[in-house]
Amino acid sequence: MRKILFFALLPLFLQSCIGRQSATLPVDSTYCYVDDYGTQVHVPVNPQRIVSVSPAVTAILFDLGAGDRLVGRTDYCTYPAAVDSIVSIGGISNLNIEMILSLHPDLVISGSMIPRESVAALNALGVPMVCVIEQTRFDSLYGNITKIGRLIGCEEQARQINDTLLRRVEKVTQQLQNTLSQQCRPKVYYVVGFGKGGNFTAGGNTFINDVITMAGGENIAQDVKGWSISIEAVFQSDPDYIVVRREDASAFCKMAPYNRLRAVQEGHVIPIESGLLDVQTPRNIEAVEILFHAMHD
Repeated sequence: MRKILFFALLPLFLQSCIGRQSATLPVDSTYCYVDDYGTQVHVPVNPQRIVSVSPAVTAILFDLGAGDRLVGRTDYCTYPAAVDSIVSIGGISNLNIEMILSLHPDLVISGSMIPRESVAALNALGVPMVCVIEQTRFDSLYGNITKIGRLIGCEEQARQINDTLLRRVEKVTQQLQNTLSQQCRPKVYYVVGFGKGGNFTAGGNTFINDVITMAGGENIAQDVKGWSISIEAVFQSDPDYIVVRREDASAFCKMAPYNRLRAVQEGHVIPIESGLLDVQTPRNIEAVEILFHAMHD
């Protein structure tokens, strides 16, 4: 009986929510946007209340100078420090739709980890939700910055960010050409996970692989599809350098059998802030520069 009542009343609830939303967003203030899932969304021209459901989107919004428009973010959105003052809606995969609705957003921008059902539910409630999916190549970052810039009316700022990124990439590329004429690419192992839970790294179908390559390294997992790698494969590859999250570096270097790796014994472990590599943002160029100088200077 409860289920019958729920489905009977649901259309009325949806209609009332849509009516409230349309009252604040006149028809002529929106345009039809097709997101990365191919969903047509009526997006406001100049959204002022934005909820981000992606750490990458959150970082890019701040880079675009639109951090003051952010009214909600996830627990995983930890950069920049200013996000601490912004309301958290909780996790990503278990999206709290009620919490999002309470923030009265003009626009919700998500990444690729959001269930399609949640996207459909929010759009049905009259809350425009656009998915900007994290891609597998570094160069795709430029396109995502452009998309988010367009969505929030900051296209010029997006162009400037991309121009700066391109110049920094060009500089490292030139330095790398000069360096590799004198030496070979060192083999690199990026530690995503280790210990009893298994060994995980970034395979060749990730933008992290591109970062390692751009920095002049050769990813020992470039032939791996996905994230899992055996400890036998790691030892067999005998990496010249190991890149590990800064907070994990000490534990990794002390733990057997990793402490027997040649790179660990020779002090060729590069601790790095996780946000520079794990999230696809303009900060990825910092990871390229850090790895380049650590391996080639």
